[in-house]
Amino acid sequence: VQLQASGGGLVQAGDSLRLSCAASGPTFKILPVGWSRQTPGKEREFVGGSPYIGGGRTLYGDSVQGRFSISRDNVKNTAYLQMNNVKPEDTAVYYCAAQVQRYGNVSPRARDYRYWGQGTLVTVSS
Repeated sequence: VQLQASGGGLVQAGDSLRLSCAASGPTFKILPVGWSRQTPGKEREFVGGSPYIGGGRTLYGDSVQGRFSISRDNVKNTAYLQMNNVKPEDTAVYYCAAQVQRYGNVSPRARDYRYWGQGTLVTVSS
């Protein structure tokens, strides 16, 4: 599975932005997918994750709960991270990743993700 994240850019606080994670391979549809972010000098932070469509619970990190949402489109083999009411502290490189366990539950741990896309930079100005 190969992943490619896109959609980052410069936005103002309070704006909305949608990141995309396009995947290759048919198994993506049945793999849990997650989004994480990282800023220089800090550990990677779990943003949220979605199981396969019709699967278990979607998880979100505390800092984005209620503002961000994750969706998936099996036709386009793509996952999305909708970011609403962004804040300057949301500035980071955002990564999408997929777990290896088919039909698995979403994990907040980076070590449970095998397939990673390159990051996309989101910068939020105040």
